[in-house]
Amino acid sequence: MKSKAAEQRDRVRTALNRVRHQIGLVLGAAAGARKAAAAELAKLELEQQIVKVGMDHATTEQQHEWSRHPAAHDVFTALSGVRGAYYTDWSAGPNELRELVASNAPGPAGRPPGEWLGRVGHNPGITAPGLWRVGSVTTAGRDIARTFDVAVPLLDESHLAITSAPKTRPAIDAIVQNLLIRVLSTFEPGAVRVHLWDMGQLTAILPDLYPLSRTSALTLYDPGRLEDLLDELAGHIRRIHATGMQAGHTTLREIRRASGQRVEPFRVAVLYGNGETLEPERARDLKRVASGALAAGICLIMVDVPTAVNAAVETLSLLDDRRAISSMTGTDLVVDLDPPLPSGQVIRAAGRIAEALIAKQGGPRSFADLLPTEFGKESSSRELRAPVGFFEGEPVEVVIGDASPHALIGGPSGSGKTNFLYAMLGSMCARYGPDELALYLLDFKEGVSFAGLAPGRKDASWLPHARLVGVNVNTDREFGLALLRFLADELRRRSAAAKEQEVTNLADLREQDPTGHWPRIVAVIDEFQYLFAGRDGVTAQATQLLEDIARRGRSQGIHLVLASQDVAGIEAFWGKPAVFEQCTLRIAMPKARRVLAETNNAAVSAPKWHAVLNHDSGVAHGNQLAHVPDASSKNVFVDLQHKLWEKYADSFARPRLFDGAHSPVLEQFPVYAELKPNDRPRALLGQSIDVTEAACGVDLPRAPGRNIAVLGGATAEALSIMDSAARSLARQYEGDAVEFVVSCPVEACLPAVRELVGRLGNEGHRVELAEDLPARLAGIVDGLSTADTAKILLLYGIDAALPVLEAKAVGQPKSGLDHLRTVLKQGPGHGIHTIGWWRSIARLKDTLGFGGTDDIGTWAALDVQGNELSPFAAGQVVHWSPRPGRALFFDRTTHGAPEVIIPFQRPDFEGTGVS
Repeated sequence: MKSKAAEQRDRVRTALNRVRHQIGLVLGAAAGARKAAAAELAKLELEQQIVKVGMDHATTEQQHEWSRHPAAHDVFTALSGVRGAYYTDWSAGPNELRELVASNAPGPAGRPPGEWLGRVGHNPGITAPGLWRVGSVTTAGRDIARTFDVAVPLLDESHLAITSAPKTRPAIDAIVQNLLIRVLSTFEPGAVRVHLWDMGQLTAILPDLYPLSRTSALTLYDPGRLEDLLDELAGHIRRIHATGMQAGHTTLREIRRASGQRVEPFRVAVLYGNGETLEPERARDLKRVASGALAAGICLIMVDVPTAVNAAVETLSLLDDRRAISSMTGTDLVVDLDPPLPSGQVIRAAGRIAEALIAKQGGPRSFADLLPTEFGKESSSRELRAPVGFFEGEPVEVVIGDASPHALIGGPSGSGKTNFLYAMLGSMCARYGPDELALYLLDFKEGVSFAGLAPGRKDASWLPHARLVGVNVNTDREFGLALLRFLADELRRRSAAAKEQEVTNLADLREQDPTGHWPRIVAVIDEFQYLFAGRDGVTAQATQLLEDIARRGRSQGIHLVLASQDVAGIEAFWGKPAVFEQCTLRIAMPKARRVLAETNNAAVSAPKWHAVLNHDSGVAHGNQLAHVPDASSKNVFVDLQHKLWEKYADSFARPRLFDGAHSPVLEQFPVYAELKPNDRPRALLGQSIDVTEAACGVDLPRAPGRNIAVLGGATAEALSIMDSAARSLARQYEGDAVEFVVSCPVEACLPAVRELVGRLGNEGHRVELAEDLPARLAGIVDGLSTADTAKILLLYGIDAALPVLEAKAVGQPKSGLDHLRTVLKQGPGHGIHTIGWWRSIARLKDTLGFGGTDDIGTWAALDVQGNELSPFAAGQVVHWSPRPGRALFFDRTTHGAPEVIIPFQRPDFEGTGVS
């Protein structure tokens, strides 16, 4: 038997033998794997060499060397299989690519130029081809070469970056021009605008396209002013974005598809650089534009502009003047570029497109083209919208509503501002009936721009939409203030109605209160700066009212249209931009300044008969250039007015006409015609400067102080006030119920006074022309306690009689002046009222003596300075500078402050020397 030790040794040897066997197996496997890997590597290396050289391009020596390789048979067999499969698949590849380009690049986008060059496109621009041909690629097959078209996406799809090679500028121009003429020939004229900028050339940028430069289809930019192009494109992007956001869309393509219309043209901007990165500020601007351009229908073609942009960009890198590498086909395929189109054919094609665009625009449009086929069919519930001109044949509209509540119009004299106002008013009135639109028209300059809108002697028609027409009011700033007060009152009325109906705007109010009368109100104030011409109460009140109406008027359908030659000098608004901020609609006539935004100079270069419309507070991206047709020549607007008048005159009253150049006629005032005997007579002194055709009157009850003083040396106006007061009072008494006592120590006025006396007598009244005034006053005083008949003392130029009145008769304790003072003080309580004319304040004070001013409760001042009137105006400071044909009126029982009135017109009687 073996010992234990021998057994252990046997087990150890056995284990070691097993280990040696396993190690041998592993080493053998490793050697085999290494040999196989080496063979595979050699096989791959051989395959790589063959693929790199090409089976059909190898030399005899290379083929002999490859055949000696142990893996040659396997490699050639595998490559032959792949090659066969490739050519089997590739036989259909070019056809598929051709079909792809044909379906995405129809017509001029992909077809040979002989089929379309020189013809005008018909695509309206709602949709665009997805691809545009630039060349072709030819690949060699086993039996035949295969060719397919190469095209790039543009317009809504992608930008294009082109990189030149040495001496390839003509080839690049050909690429760009071919693409542009394909795009221009695809769409109908006006659907595409091309912008050209070249850093290195002042002229000769694609000159074959220059026939288009006489239209808006082609615009060239100064080589040193890239910012002009980028600013224009950026503004266009912002405008499209704002429009799209309001409609719930994010791109112009969505807007076009939703509306079914080409709301904006496509824009292709070609930028020629020089291979160097743009300066940092311009590079940043370009990146911003490129990122939002495609959504706004803007495509950039950038030549040698290496600035990276964050947007879809395809590339075309030239190898020489015939070949290029395109990102559409990859770096392994070389594109054979299409040859340049014949220059003469391109020039003729561009000329035909330009002629078609001009023909489409129709040349200058007329005022009739602004008008709808049927009048009064639109609703102003939400807004007022009307075309005022044309751009490239398309109407350009003014929109007044909640988004653009008020308008500011500026233009120097002769720039067409009045014509624009007529075009705007006519277009609006034709679309909206008088129950939808109410106009209040005020012209501060010395003219009658709006006078024809009210009935006149030569033409009895009027504009039915007009409620108020004010002309020649340059000296009557109070009338502008009266209009603002009226609008403020109307605003409060509408606000109260809206609150009652629990709504916040006019559209909802009209829906909740359909039986109410709530038209949109448009107040046009031409040369409105005159309203703020003085540093006085009128300016202060007008500024406050205008700011309030501008802020709150939008929600209640009250809109301001403020027109001026220059808004720079309105001192009242310095530091108070509230009004201008609310005027989001800006209209600038040619050469106008300070109407648009500070840096927007579009109007400076605007041609005659055009206007720049901007609904975005004057910011440049909101500019819309419009040709405004002639609306102010003879019979142009009048013809429309006659048609509207015939349609609406029976249902709407004639407008109130205020003409500051003409004095009102007492007999034509409704208030005068309606006067009749009553217990509370009212003397009419003149016309109130108000929106309504109101007369300024003075009540003459039996109360202390109810006497009237006319102050100043303006004879004509004084006679007029005395005359209208007497005649209006005469209509309110029965024949024997009143006695007129008249005195006139001013010889020059006697003919006019005698005419009045005769008129009153003819009307059946008792009237006396007193020859001895002191004695007549003494008789009136003696009969005060028993007076039973009303008396009206008409004292003309009474100050001239003061020497006579001051003298005391022998044996009499009192003078005629003492009796006059008694009549002034006690007479009103007994129905005896004095209407006296004093030619100066000092003489009135002499007349009153130490009794104070209480006996003169009412006065009308003519050529008297305001500081002299303070004692008779309850001590307040009176701002009044005399002006012809006007008087300052104050009644201590009704007035908080004096008001300006217009004395009635008094006919010039033969021999009086006054009117």
